[in-house]
Amino acid sequence: MKLFRYGQSGKERPGVFSEDKKHLDVSAFGEDFDGNFFATNGAPRLQQWMRQNEKSCNNIGVLGRIGPSIKNPSKIVCIGLNYSDHATESNMQLPPEPIIFFKSTTAICGPNDPVIIPRNSRKTDWEVELAVVIGKKASYVEEKNAPDHIAGYLLHNDYSEREFQIERSGQWVKGKSCDTFAPLGPYLNTPDEVKDVNNLRLWLTVNGKLMQDGNTKNLVFKIPFLISYISQFMTLLPGDIISTGTPPGVGLGQKPVPVYLKPGDVVELGIDGLGSAKQELVSWKDPNKK
Repeated sequence: MKLFRYGQSGKERPGVFSEDKKHLDVSAFGEDFDGNFFATNGAPRLQQWMRQNEKSCNNIGVLGRIGPSIKNPSKIVCIGLNYSDHATESNMQLPPEPIIFFKSTTAICGPNDPVIIPRNSRKTDWEVELAVVIGKKASYVEEKNAPDHIAGYLLHNDYSEREFQIERSGQWVKGKSCDTFAPLGPYLNTPDEVKDVNNLRLWLTVNGKLMQDGNTKNLVFKIPFLISYISQFMTLLPGDIISTGTPPGVGLGQKPVPVYLKPGDVVELGIDGLGSAKQELVSWKDPNKK
């Protein structure tokens, strides 16, 4: 299944992109795509419900705003330097074990929402990534059993403020958690929708210029290993997100000098089968000033 959420921020409704390419509202199913949905085998239950109720589901037509594919995950766990060529362009050594950091859940937004350049930012950067959604509680999971814990996959742009991330005490989370720095979607594809997760093209453009063009076959640490590894240090809950890293072509790695985003820039990105997203960069505005 291809799941999506649409509507006003904070009031999104659940939907399914059907086999005949219709965006169907499934609000009548009575559940949103949150942790409880995945913890209770939501996707198979929804699929069964669709067999009996698809004809009565409203065909949305023009979607309008698309929301983040997941409602209120407990955490976003990210993997750094997980493509060897990206490590090279960043002038960093390939890590012997996965580098783990977090993004705040307050960074989550829809795939086509405007992205806010943070106050005092000078080095806002882009990173197209494949994200994995956890389907059931995972603690001390063996690698061979890790696929049983996958609810699906989605597109993520891991926006990063490099000065906050690297130059201010080297605490990555500070450069990763700014508001709107985690656009998710448009779709959450269940595993059966992805033929080969180890051979997916990822791409990203800035103002129409191709900047990133990679493939998940170049992941250093594959997804089952990542789930098993992370679960040795923390419990992963249904609906949690693991973002698996970015291929080369980020602004930080541009030669002869890095290139960073400015207001008015337009970033487009996509992954084979998971859809595409488009974000315009906007300036931060003081909410206390009219």
